[in-house]
Amino acid sequence: MGNKATKAGSESHRGGFGDLGGEERGLIDRSFRERIIAVGFVSEGKKEDSVSVELDELCRLIDTAGADVVEIVIQKRPFPDPATYIGKGKAREIFDMAESMDVDTVVFNDELTPGQQFNLEKIFHRSAIDRTAVILDIFAQNASTPEGKAQVELAQLQYRLPRLKGQGGNYSQQAGGIGTRGPGETKLEVDRRRLVRRVHKLQRQLREVGAHRKNQSKRRRNSHNQSIAIVGYTNAGKSTLLNLLADSDAVVADRLFATLDPLTRRIQLPGGESIFVTDTVGFVQKLPHQLVEAFKTTLDVVIEADLLLHVVDCSHASPDTQIKAVRSVLKEIGAGEVQEILVFNKSDKFDPSELLMLHPDSVAISSYTGAGIDKLLSAVSDQLRAVWDVVELEIPFDRGEILAQVHREGQVIVERVTEENIVVQARLDSLSRSRLAPFLVEEEGEMNVI
Repeated sequence: MGNKATKAGSESHRGGFGDLGGEERGLIDRSFRERIIAVGFVSEGKKEDSVSVELDELCRLIDTAGADVVEIVIQKRPFPDPATYIGKGKAREIFDMAESMDVDTVVFNDELTPGQQFNLEKIFHRSAIDRTAVILDIFAQNASTPEGKAQVELAQLQYRLPRLKGQGGNYSQQAGGIGTRGPGETKLEVDRRRLVRRVHKLQRQLREVGAHRKNQSKRRRNSHNQSIAIVGYTNAGKSTLLNLLADSDAVVADRLFATLDPLTRRIQLPGGESIFVTDTVGFVQKLPHQLVEAFKTTLDVVIEADLLLHVVDCSHASPDTQIKAVRSVLKEIGAGEVQEILVFNKSDKFDPSELLMLHPDSVAISSYTGAGIDKLLSAVSDQLRAVWDVVELEIPFDRGEILAQVHREGQVIVERVTEENIVVQARLDSLSRSRLAPFLVEEEGEMNVI
């Protein structure tokens, strides 16, 4: 049994989701499902209930990655063991369990240091990986565009580089024999240099993509159409909402991280004004920092948005935990101050009344049935109008360039011709209002806002 288990672990390390070889990923055989032990850790001051919720999500992540959890182990210690995270005694206990259950890989809910991972694999005789590796693998499976693939590969390489040491004895020592002695580089050094070069190349490519995306964003800004970004926990129904709002064809799937690449569509609000709506990648608890950094060009659309639609699955067991996780990532990427509307989705599955009371100004919808969409659009209109005031201007007939400026810089709502001039109602930002101040209609020294 010991030989069989060790062999399974070896095969898993080459071809399972614990393997992070981005360039060779197309060769991976996923015709089998790995058998997994999931490990959680309860430290001093941490509630076991919160760890249980995280482990439930970890099990779903593992299932999404294409493997089966056959056992869950929770270790309680005042603090993690620096060498093995869970302590040598618990590690040997998990080894015995893995042997008896023919387990391929042991997955930890928390991130392991390279040294802990190395020590655990020596004890387990099979792969020991963490939550970050699982999430990276799911992203790699779902990446379909060149940008998405480059972002995922960059995150994988940044994760792998500190873990090169100890990945097999041949990585840490020079080969012996004729023609190999003398000055030279170890395989570890060669691999590290190769991966560092690849990281730099990917970073250059993504900077170019980022510059192109900023130009697109600038063109949208110049059109003076406001933009909103749909954000939220993975699988909360963001893509379904975009499809409903824009009659779009975004990919919808009941799995985690089905959307990696942002998709932007134009929609019309009840008042007639057009805005841009962008669907974004979903977030989870403990979203790997490498992914946040690699997807920075993609997430810039969130930072630049005028408004965020923060979609929450109200049928989830702990929606407030998901809200907190999303806001944590938003803060990390610099979008913590962007105004948001909480959108409790899937109201066809769960009554969101209590959540609406706990979160004033939130909206309940069902992106599946369409319930609540009119109310959501009204809330979006109200929020965006608070950013751009509706004003009235009187433009002389011989000042056609001013009329063109209003159309160029604002959103014209009504335009009518009188005997004396052209009267325009439009939405303008503060800068445009100051430029067009001589043509604004005022009453008793105050601007007449419609």
